[in-house]
Amino acid sequence: MDNNVDSGWDATSHGITKLTDFHKPVLLVETISWIKPNGEGFYLDGTVGGGGHSRLLLDSCKSCKLVAVDRDPQALSFAKTVLKPYGDRVRFVHARFDQALDEISLETPLAGALLDLGVSSHQLDDDQRGFTFRKHVSLDMRMDCSDADPLTATQILNEAREEELEKIFRDYGEEPRARKLAYEIVSTRQRKPFVTSNDLVAVLQKTFHRAPKNKEKARIFQALRITVNDELGCLKRGLKRIRVDLDSGASFAVITYHSLEDRIVKRLFREWSQSCICPPKFPVCNCRGKALGHVPLAKGITPSDLEIQQNSRARSARLRVWRKA
Repeated sequence: MDNNVDSGWDATSHGITKLTDFHKPVLLVETISWIKPNGEGFYLDGTVGGGGHSRLLLDSCKSCKLVAVDRDPQALSFAKTVLKPYGDRVRFVHARFDQALDEISLETPLAGALLDLGVSSHQLDDDQRGFTFRKHVSLDMRMDCSDADPLTATQILNEAREEELEKIFRDYGEEPRARKLAYEIVSTRQRKPFVTSNDLVAVLQKTFHRAPKNKEKARIFQALRITVNDELGCLKRGLKRIRVDLDSGASFAVITYHSLEDRIVKRLFREWSQSCICPPKFPVCNCRGKALGHVPLAKGITPSDLEIQQNSRARSARLRVWRKA
């Protein structure tokens, strides 16, 4: 990956003049409080986005350093501007967070790590990105628009087999009418290919025999976005990869936004906190019966009513924390 990627994208030309225009960080103080930055170690922000969490982390510990990662070149470009005052305390990496640590060489293990799994406000508000079901929006949905081997939502809708579409909507959108929807999509594209959000919403209306509710549209768009970006696969690989590089006593904070990703984080954090983590089929314990760490927050932390009032996109967020032994 090109760690010095320049997207050619300028925030000010898009009306973005301050941090919260790009993305308002969720559970900001709570997240950094649990990471507890101190000393001169390296911290990882695997989804730096608008740089809100990273900035507070760097301000909280004047001697710590940061690895700022994002797969979205526009987000990374904006973060470079926001975090420029911190100079060489920050290393920028254009990569997915499951691959980022293979792109760089650190002198010491990570003193802490953060992942914010939400789609940024900028990504949702930019019609060219295709993450929203507003009218006449292109069905792109790629987190990294510079990807040399792009898979878009348009390609999935126009080319995937009916069985594949059903699985996508059932597994990633938890849509009870997945089979019917897949059938209608295949039937519709034989007459006219899918191009914009209007085309997909029209098929939803035909499938549901009524205008789809926003939460129903959101489920379907979420399923396509997860597929396009391999979000759940990236999450599973990334959690395990980052855990390996954490120093003893380091905290790993992850903010989730829907049940699919939250279940993955909860399950892995719980597994790593058990006294034996060998696969169930192993006849003999090979991990020496010692937990890799522990979960200090059993149920995690959710935003306060005030935060949700100030930022409605925070309403489904949940912060989970794991601390390495």
